[in-house]
Amino acid sequence: MSLDPLLPIAPARVKALVLPIGRIKRERFNTFVDRLHAEHVVHLRDISPDGRPHRNMFSPLAFPDGAMFYELITHQTPASHLALSPFDLYREPLALIAVADGAELSSGVFANTKRMSTGRTVEETNIRGLDQELEELRDRYPKILAHQVLVFDYVAPKEKLTIPEGILVIPPAEQHRRTTMKTVMCDISALVLAEMTTLAKSYEGMSYIDSPGNPSGRPTNGPSAPGEEPTGLTRRNSQYALPTGMRSSSASGIADRSHVRMSMPPVPSKNGVFGSGGSTPNRPSTPSGSRSGLSNPPTTFDEMNGAVNGSEPTSPEQHAPARPDTAEGFRTQSQDRISVQGFGPGGLNDRWRAKGKCRVQIVLGSLYLQAGLWSTAVKELSEAATVAKSINDHVWHGKALELITISLLLLAWKGLEFQVPTILHPPPEKGSSILAQLQEVEAKYPKQPRWLRHLQVYMPDLLERVIGLYSRISAERLPPLPLSETYIRFCKILTALHVAEGELNRQTLDMMVFGALPEKPLTSSPRFNIVPNRRLIVSLLFQAFPTSSSELLTTTDRIVILSGIASVLGVLGLQRKKAMVVRELVTILIGGLVEARTRGAADVGIHPAAGLVALNGPNGHSAGALELGEGDIEHGIDAFLSLLLKTYGIVGEDSVSTALDNSDGGVLERIQRQSAARFFGMQNVKLNILRSCINLSEALPDFSGVLKYSSDLLRTAGTGVAVGPKRHGAYPAISKEEQTKLISGISKTANLSKRLGMGHLADYWDEFLLRAIKLEPLPPTRTPVQHAKSVLPDAVTARASQDVNPFIYNPFLKQPDTSAVERVLVAGETASFRMTLQNPYEIEVDVESIKLETEGAEFESAVESTVIGPFRTQILRITGTPKAAGALKITGAVIKIRGCRERRFPLFAEPWTPEDETKIKAIGLGALGLHAASPSPAVQKLKPEHVELTVIAQQPVVVVKSSTLPQSSVMILEGERQAFSVTLENLSKTTPVDFLLFSFQDSTQEALQTALNDREATAAELYEYELILAKKQALKLRNRGDGKRFIPPGQISTFDFEVLGKPGLTSGTIQVDYAHLGVPHDEIADKFYTRRVSQQLTVTVNASVDVARIDVLPLQGAIPEPLWKRTGFQEKPTASFTPDDHCLLLLDLRNSWPSNMLVELGSDDGARVEELILPGNTNRVILPIKRVYLDDPHAFIPALNPTRQRQFVVSTKISPELERANREAFWYRERILDSLKASWRATSGAERRGAVELRSMRLTSRMIEAIKIDEVDIQIEVVDPATAPSDGEYKDANNVVFVDEFFELRVRVTNRTDAPVYPMLRIMPALCHRPLNVALDFTRKFAWNGTLQQVLPMLPGKGSVEVTSGVTALCRGEFEMAASVEETRLWVPSREEEREREIKRASRTGGRPRSETETLMMDAVLGKRERRIWHSRKACRLVVRDRQ
Repeated sequence: MSLDPLLPIAPARVKALVLPIGRIKRERFNTFVDRLHAEHVVHLRDISPDGRPHRNMFSPLAFPDGAMFYELITHQTPASHLALSPFDLYREPLALIAVADGAELSSGVFANTKRMSTGRTVEETNIRGLDQELEELRDRYPKILAHQVLVFDYVAPKEKLTIPEGILVIPPAEQHRRTTMKTVMCDISALVLAEMTTLAKSYEGMSYIDSPGNPSGRPTNGPSAPGEEPTGLTRRNSQYALPTGMRSSSASGIADRSHVRMSMPPVPSKNGVFGSGGSTPNRPSTPSGSRSGLSNPPTTFDEMNGAVNGSEPTSPEQHAPARPDTAEGFRTQSQDRISVQGFGPGGLNDRWRAKGKCRVQIVLGSLYLQAGLWSTAVKELSEAATVAKSINDHVWHGKALELITISLLLLAWKGLEFQVPTILHPPPEKGSSILAQLQEVEAKYPKQPRWLRHLQVYMPDLLERVIGLYSRISAERLPPLPLSETYIRFCKILTALHVAEGELNRQTLDMMVFGALPEKPLTSSPRFNIVPNRRLIVSLLFQAFPTSSSELLTTTDRIVILSGIASVLGVLGLQRKKAMVVRELVTILIGGLVEARTRGAADVGIHPAAGLVALNGPNGHSAGALELGEGDIEHGIDAFLSLLLKTYGIVGEDSVSTALDNSDGGVLERIQRQSAARFFGMQNVKLNILRSCINLSEALPDFSGVLKYSSDLLRTAGTGVAVGPKRHGAYPAISKEEQTKLISGISKTANLSKRLGMGHLADYWDEFLLRAIKLEPLPPTRTPVQHAKSVLPDAVTARASQDVNPFIYNPFLKQPDTSAVERVLVAGETASFRMTLQNPYEIEVDVESIKLETEGAEFESAVESTVIGPFRTQILRITGTPKAAGALKITGAVIKIRGCRERRFPLFAEPWTPEDETKIKAIGLGALGLHAASPSPAVQKLKPEHVELTVIAQQPVVVVKSSTLPQSSVMILEGERQAFSVTLENLSKTTPVDFLLFSFQDSTQEALQTALNDREATAAELYEYELILAKKQALKLRNRGDGKRFIPPGQISTFDFEVLGKPGLTSGTIQVDYAHLGVPHDEIADKFYTRRVSQQLTVTVNASVDVARIDVLPLQGAIPEPLWKRTGFQEKPTASFTPDDHCLLLLDLRNSWPSNMLVELGSDDGARVEELILPGNTNRVILPIKRVYLDDPHAFIPALNPTRQRQFVVSTKISPELERANREAFWYRERILDSLKASWRATSGAERRGAVELRSMRLTSRMIEAIKIDEVDIQIEVVDPATAPSDGEYKDANNVVFVDEFFELRVRVTNRTDAPVYPMLRIMPALCHRPLNVALDFTRKFAWNGTLQQVLPMLPGKGSVEVTSGVTALCRGEFEMAASVEETRLWVPSREEEREREIKRASRTGGRPRSETETLMMDAVLGKRERRIWHSRKACRLVVRDRQ
C-alpha cells in the first residue's frame, strides 16, 4: 500500500504509531518498520476474536471477509489533525508499536533501564527495562488503544527467560515462517478490535459531538446529558490491571501537539507528563478546536460535576490558554459548564438530541469501517445519513455519505456483492439521465457486475453531492484542511475511473485502495469521450488549492495538500499544471524551512541571516533546527525536485546521486539531452525554478542540492556551445554578478561539505571545457623521424651506395612529415602538450588539477593547475612521460574544478552549436523525451576526437662535440679539396648508437635541383647538372668503409669528411641520422625511427685558375719540332703521329689567386704542358690532342640519374638538324674532356693544389669539324704505274708528273662504320690558285680515262674499296684532285641484323639494347634518315712540269 495519506480509503485505515525503544540503530529500525509494512493489510478471518463478552462489539467473526488497513507512522500526529477527531477519527493513532532490536539485548545494559530492574543476566535486565518503558509509554499515550513492544531478531538464550505480557519476540529473518509477521500483526489487530469496544461505548455515552473547528452546538442553558465527556479525562487500555501507586493521574495523550520525528521520540517532562505546555514544537502548527477529539468520556456523575465545577484538570492541555483566532477563544464560561437540571422527557431540545445521536452513530460507523466491518458500517452510516439529511446537518451528512462510498469501494475491492443504499441514489429529477447512463455503461461493459455498474454511474454525482454538503454555507462549515483533503481524495477516485477508461474494475479499485499507478502513464492527448473527463477532475481538484487566506493551515498541511494536487495532475498526464503546483510547493517549503532555520539559529545565538557556514558550530556540529545528519534529508526530496526540473526542461541531470557516465558515448547522450532541454520551455522560468530550488536546498540545508542546482543554473543560463573563432551566441543569460554569486556559493558549500566529512561536490556546467590537445614538437635534434625498412642502406643493393650517388633517393634528407612527427614519443622522455580550455562565462574558473587521460601504452601525466579567465579560450602547457613503447591514445583529460567533482572531459576540437528540431514529432513533455532519446543531426556531427600517438623504445641522444674546422668555417679555392673531422658524443647513459647514416647538403644543390626541374632544359644541360651533383659533391665522407658505425653509451666517435671548392658554395650541412635499432637490419619490422643531428658549415670559395677561352685548330702539313718539345715529347713522334690524326687545343688560363700558379695540362697520349701563371695574368696553353671518331655521334644523351634513364621526351621545339648538331657537340666534347686532365698548384704562400675546371668549354661547329673523323675516309694518290709501290700505302707528299705522260689516279674509300654503305664516287679535279669559275675549267688542260663519277658496289662495314683511273695532264701547272662519296640509297637492316647491332653497341657502351620504340623515337627526334655525302679531307696536289 502506498504511504500516501490522501488515498481515497484513508478514512478506513488504522493509524499505528511506531516508535523505537531501547538501544537501536536507525538503519535497523527502518528495516523492522519495512517488515511490518509488508503486512499492513490484515484480513479479519486471520484474527482471533477476543473471548471476553464485553469486548466483542467489533468481533472479526461478524464479517470475516473484511480487512483492516494499517498506516504505520513514525511521528506523532500534528495538533491540527488531532483537532479534527472524532469527525475524522482515522487521524488519531489507535495502536502503538514499540520496536526493539534483539541483537542489542546482550550487548550491555540499556542506559535508560532503572536500577530496580535488575535480572540475573544482561538479557533479562534489558527485557525488564523494556517492560518498564512500555509502561511509561502507556502512561505517555493513554488514549492509544493497544500498546505493544516487538523485539525483532530475538535469539532465545540458553537460560529461558520469562517474556512479560505486552512484549512479543520475533526471530531473525532467516528463521521466519511465511506467517510470522502476519501473526504479529493479527495479534496487534486483535487487541485493537477488543479495545475499540471501550472506545465505541465511550462515544455511545456522549450526547453530542461538536463539528471540527466550530463552537458547541448544544443549547446555551440546557441541562447536560448523562455521559457527556469532560475535557481531559483519560482513557486507558482495560486489558491490563492498574498497579497500585504506578498509575499517573495526568494522562492526556495530546498535551503537546507538536510533530515529533521517528528518530527523536518524545521525552517526558520533569513531572512525568509527556510534552509540557511550554515545550517548543519541532514544526509549526495551527491551533486546535475548542475540544480534544479523543477526550475520555466521564463514567460517574461526580466526574461530570467535578469538571463542571472547575476542578483542576487532569490534562496539561487545559493549562494552555485558548487562542483568540480559534473557536475556543470565543467560548463563554457557561458554554463549558454542564447543567444538572432538565433531566427527563421534554427537558431537552429534540433536534439537538437527534443531531447528537446522529453524529455519534456516524463516529461508530467510522469505527466499523476501520475495524473492517464494512457491511455493518454501511448499515450504521446509512441510518445516520438519513437522520442527518432530515435535520439539515450538512457536514455530518456529507461525512456519512463519504464513509458509505468508501465502504462500498472496499466491498467491491473484496469482490463482494452489495446493494447501493437508497441514501446514495441520485435525486429523482436526475432519474432519466441516470437510467440512460446505466444502459450506456451496460452496453459498453456487458460483463461488469450490476452493483459495480450502479456504483460507477452514481459515483460522480455522489461525490459532487458530498462536496456540496461540505462547502454549503451554514452555521457549521468544514475547516480548510479536511475540505481540501476531501477534494483530493474524490479527485483520486475520479482519476482512477478516468485512467481505466471510465470503468469501475479491478485496476480502478487497486488504484483507490493501494494507490497503484497505471502501467502506461497518460499523456496530454485529449480524452473527451471518457466519463469523468479530465476537465471536470481538474476543476474540482483546484478547489483544494490552499489560498493565502487559509490561516488555519500549517506549512505542513499546505505541503501535503499541494503534494496531493500534484500527484493527481501527474497521473492525469498534465505535467505542466503539476509543475506549477510543485513550484508553489517549493515556495512554501522554503518559507517554512527558513523560519525553522531562523528559530534554530536564534536559540544558539546566531544571527538569523547567517548562511550555511555560520550556522555550523566550531566543532562541525549544526545548531538548533539545522541539526541534520547526512540521512536526515528526506530521501524523496531529490526525486521530487528532479521531477519538477524535468517538467520545466531544466538543462541538467535528473538526480543528485546519479553517477555521471563520462565516456564518449555518455557525454554525447548528455549533450543530446541538454540540447533538447535548451529548446524546451522558457528560459526565464527555468532560471526562476532553479533559484527556488537553491533557496530550498539552503533552507534544509542540503549541501548536495545547493551544489547541483547552482551548477544546473549555470548550465541552463549558458548556451551549451563549443565556442568558435567569432564567439557568436556564447554569452550566458544571467548577469555577471549572479554568476559570481553562484560560483562563490559552490566553492563555499563544497568546502563546508568537505570539512563536515560529507564530500558533496557539484558537476561542472560546461561539457565543452576541453577544446584541443596538441603535442608540442620536440627540438629538431630530438625529433624521431619515421622511415620504412626499405630505406636502410643495406636493405637492397641500390641503397648500399646512397652515401655516394646523389641520384638514389635519400629519404633521410627529406623533411619529416609534420603530422607524423607530432605523433611520435620516446619512452622515458618527457613530452609537452598544449591544452586549450574554454570558459564561455564571465567568471573565472579555478582548475585545481588537470591531467591527461590515455589508453594503450603506460603513460604518466603531470598534474597542473590554472585559472581560466572570464569568457575566453586559454592554453595550458602540460607534460607527460611515456613509460613503455607501444600505441598511445589521448582520449581526453581528467579535470577537477574547485567545488566540482573530478571527471573526465572528452576532446571537442570543432566549433558546435545546438540546433532545434525542424519537424515537430511530439508535444508536451513527450517532445522533450523524444528529442532527448533520438540524436539530432547536430549531435550526430559532434564527434569526440582522440590524439593518437606512437611511443617508440628508448633512443640515444647524439650531439656534435667538436670539429677541426675553427668556428665550423673554411676558406677554399675552386677545385681544391680539403679534409676535416667531426666528433660525435652519445649523451645517453644506457642506450648505444648502432645505426649511423651521413647525408650532405650544400648551397649549390638547390640551384641545381631547380635547374633539373626546368622543363625547358635540354638533355645536354640536364646531363651537366647531374654530373655536377654526382661527380663534384661539395661534401663527402672519407672513411666510408671503416666498418660498422657504433657509439657506446656516454662515448665519442670521430669521422673524417672532405669539402670541395666549387662556384656558388657558401654553406654546407652534414646531417647525421642515428638510432638504436637493437637488432640486425634484416630483422627490423616494417618501420624504424631515427634522430638527426646536423653540423652547419660556412664555406668561402675563392677563384683559382679558370679557363677564359678555348679553341681547336686543325693541323696542316708537318708539325714543327719545337711544338713537340713544348708538349713534353723529347723526340719527334712516330709516323702514326700525323696531322690527320691530331688537332691543336688552345686554352687561355687566368690566375685569379694572388699567388703564382703552376698549371699542368695533359692528355691520354702522353702530351704534357706546364705553365706558370703569375697572379692576375692570363696565359695561352697549346696542346695537341687526338682527333675523335664516333660510331654514333647522334646517340641519345644519357641521364646519370637512374630515375630519368627510362624517360624519352620528344621535343618539338627544335628542328632535327639542331638536335643532331647538339648531340654531336655533346659527344665530341665529352670525348675531349675524358682525354684531358688539368691541375694547378700554388708555388707561393700556403700549399694548395686543385683541379682546373675544364667543363666550361663549349665547341662550335668549326671546332667539331677540326676534331671529328668522318665515317667514310677518302684517300687520293697519283702514281706512275711502272714505279708504283705494291704495299698499298698512300703518301701525302706532292705528286710531280710531266705533261702528256700517263699516270694512274688511285682513290681508296674506307667505311669506318659497322653498317654497309652504297657509295657513289665523284672525282673532282681543279686548278690550283684560281678563282672558282676558272678552277673548274680544266677540260682542255686535263684528261682522264673513263668517267669522274661512278657507282661503287656496296661497301661493307669496316671495309674499303680502291678505284684507279688513268689520267694525263695536257699543260703545265698545279692541279688538285679531290673526291667525294655519296650514298646512292639507304641501307635498311633486317630485324636480326638490327638486333645484333644493338647488342654490339650495348656491349661497347655498357648500356642496354634499344627497343623498337626507342628507335622510332630516335627517328622522330633526329628526323627522317637521308642519304649522306662525305668529302675528302685533304686533296691530292698534282704538279705538272715539262720533262725538259
